[in-house]
Amino acid sequence: MSVQVCGMLFFTAAEGIMSELQKIISELGTDFFKALSDPSRIQVLLTLAAANESCTVSRVAETCTVDMSVVSRHLAQLKRAGIVSAEKQGREVYYRLDTDNLVQALRQCADALERCCPGKGRKGICC
Repeated sequence: MSVQVCGMLFFTAAEGIMSELQKIISELGTDFFKALSDPSRIQVLLTLAAANESCTVSRVAETCTVDMSVVSRHLAQLKRAGIVSAEKQGREVYYRLDTDNLVQALRQCADALERCCPGKGRKGICC
């Protein structure tokens, strides 16, 4: 059963699970999901993952189809979202994919969704 309040849909039958999912999404914030929604940022992530080491903006930009200034902005957004980490060494900033944080965040979302709606042919608490 669902109830609509102030334009938001709440599932009363699965209040605990839905509030858990809402809490996880709220804690991750919109920056996290926005950071993963742009094809150029995904390209930046794939570049960092393939490098398997810290990279400068210019090194990442070599593999991307956008200007270095755009890559720099993408890296800043990914850093704000907790998806990459940065370390300044002299005049250069080195970026690295924060695999542990990314996996943990995605796993929390997946686990909450699995408890709510566990998949094809299986009823979840809120489905």
